[in-house]
Amino acid sequence: MLAIREQKRKARHKRVRRHLQGQPDRPRLCVHRSHKQLYIQVIDDQEAKTLFSASTLNKELNTKPGYGGNITAAQQLGDFTAEKLKQKGIIRVVFDRGGYLYHGRIKALAESLKKAGVTF
Repeated sequence: MLAIREQKRKARHKRVRRHLQGQPDRPRLCVHRSHKQLYIQVIDDQEAKTLFSASTLNKELNTKPGYGGNITAAQQLGDFTAEKLKQKGIIRVVFDRGGYLYHGRIKALAESLKKAGVTF
């Protein structure tokens, strides 16, 4: 059951990625959600470079050690990412939800990024 669900998510991600592409002035913010953690990469697809990456496992993040797969951790990751992106001078991104529904942890992450001033 889980393998079929993951295959469907990957198919949705491929379909969405046909239309999304990160530019130097507006990189792609890609999200991966595992059962226990969230991972983010900010990617410039023109040069195939990762400009920034973070996860709920980061030591600098103010999450309690252990479980990083809840909405609170997603909000903290969004705030942390927005702060680091502003330091790098990136305020506009293309949000790539990775084939996941815009709901729960993904929505909490996106809303905290928007609240901190990053535009999609």
